[in-house]
Amino acid sequence: MKKIVLLLLITSLFLSCSEQEENELTTESEIIKTEAAEFIQFFDALAEQCGNAYPGGLTLEPPGDDMLTGTERLIVHFRECDENQLKLPFHIEIEGSEDWDRSRTWIFTRHEDGLEIRHDHRKPDGSDDEVTMYGGFSVDGGTQLRQEFKSIPRTEEMGYFRGWRIEIVPGERYTYGTIRDTTWSWRVDFDLTEPLTELPPAPWGHE
Repeated sequence: MKKIVLLLLITSLFLSCSEQEENELTTESEIIKTEAAEFIQFFDALAEQCGNAYPGGLTLEPPGDDMLTGTERLIVHFRECDENQLKLPFHIEIEGSEDWDRSRTWIFTRHEDGLEIRHDHRKPDGSDDEVTMYGGFSVDGGTQLRQEFKSIPRTEEMGYFRGWRIEIVPGERYTYGTIRDTTWSWRVDFDLTEPLTELPPAPWGHE
């Protein structure tokens, strides 16, 4: 009788441990799926804008940076999309003329474990700029509305996080910017409430 009771106790303990391990594995799996789902949802939110172009403007620029004046028109065009890659040309009005700087295209690529951003910079003749295709991969902690991408060279050079922060609030805004540690250092915002009726031409080097 004692042997039977002991056997039942051992069996009960074994089943309890197995159930606990299974629950822990299930919880860990759910966390992984949630994190994966968030970067996928972020990518999908960008993709939903495909075919549309939106107006924007400069929100933040550090002292001494004269890339933009803050009064020129900016346009982001969600131009090329497939299930794993999005290409978003960034058009900048050249004030005082009818010309535009069409040198920049943001490229987002979806991988199994996260996202990647690259910056395709071209010259007016379509050839590669001296500095082009730089970028980085998304880091942990992103959400369906915000993803951050680490620049390994800049981070190693400065000793703290350097990279890019992208935000998408469907129907409201799309934001692109650079960050130092956790703070915006440069930022442009685009109004997603109403797409432009006239799409911009292809960026330099693209058909």
